[in-house]
Amino acid sequence: MEITAAVVHELGADFQLETVTLGEPVAGEVLVAIAAVGLCHTDLAAQHGHLPFPLPGVFGHEGSGTVVSVGDGVTKVSAGDKVALTFNSCGDCTSCRADHPSYCLEFMPSNFGGARPDGTSALTIDEKAIGSNFFGQSSFATHAIAHERNVVKVDPAADLAMVSPLGCGVQTGAGAVMNSLDCQAGGSLLVMGGGSVGLSAVLAAVVRELSTIIVVEPVAKRRELALSLGATHAFDPADGPVSEQLRALLPEGVNYIIDTTANLAVIEQAFASLAHRGKLGLLGVPADPAAAFPLSLMGVQILGASVIGIVEGDSDPDVFIPELIALQQAGRFPVEKLVTIMPFSQINEAIAVQAQGDAVKVVLVHG
Repeated sequence: MEITAAVVHELGADFQLETVTLGEPVAGEVLVAIAAVGLCHTDLAAQHGHLPFPLPGVFGHEGSGTVVSVGDGVTKVSAGDKVALTFNSCGDCTSCRADHPSYCLEFMPSNFGGARPDGTSALTIDEKAIGSNFFGQSSFATHAIAHERNVVKVDPAADLAMVSPLGCGVQTGAGAVMNSLDCQAGGSLLVMGGGSVGLSAVLAAVVRELSTIIVVEPVAKRRELALSLGATHAFDPADGPVSEQLRALLPEGVNYIIDTTANLAVIEQAFASLAHRGKLGLLGVPADPAAAFPLSLMGVQILGASVIGIVEGDSDPDVFIPELIALQQAGRFPVEKLVTIMPFSQINEAIAVQAQGDAVKVVLVHG
């Protein structure tokens, strides 16, 4: 079938809306009519070559929509079901069998390989294969082929525009609090960065009833938003070293820290803010994947600290995404306060709006 997709032809080039051909779902696949798709930093990292992906190709990995048809063997969803699309995983490795699909041993080829496991592509232009299967979906398009593993059936009453960010960024931030660090009521949390991932962590910290929730963010309007979402404090890094600001408030340090920046200087300040036996979770994607880790072994040992790498918030999406939707519907997880809705046709403009700090999480919608 012919669809419209946002295609990137060269590293760093703008997205081009083009007519491309999408094949029918094969065994284990699901064809989804995309209603909405979140704009995530990971899409832009791949667009600029910081993450591997074959070009020309189609990105997009926070899709939501309605199932059109399914391939042989699919039983999890059927035509007409509303679904969220999330990261892909193999289902067979040690991590997947232990219900930790975000640490799938096949994560990189399953999400960044640009093709099905057999090397074929669901997307073609003029009968030539292009990069597809980004995070098992390539949902910057009117339709996408996903896999039974990475579609999550959602409540028919769910607002699909609010569902789409849950597929990656929101579940990463919220999952870091609720799964990875398992933050306990009454504890303290420091969040480095007030973007969609960091502010999703704030929403989850409110759900977990932490007593002190601090966001570090240079953009004033995002600090204000953090406070409106339930943060108890918002620090401007221009006001001095974060560790000094933190210890003026909490002399013994903070129990939990989430870094969304992958900035080594920021991580050093975060670690200097950590309480004894505290936990530091690393979520950000570094611009330089080979960058050296800045912390001393002695410092980690003396504090009895835990330093944890976090992928997708340690989420089992089939369990966690419905939990977040239920919290949102109950008014306890107002993800809608993070979202700016824009037409899919304005994808390049949306990137600029998000980069300028005028939007926290852009969701692109069709129609």
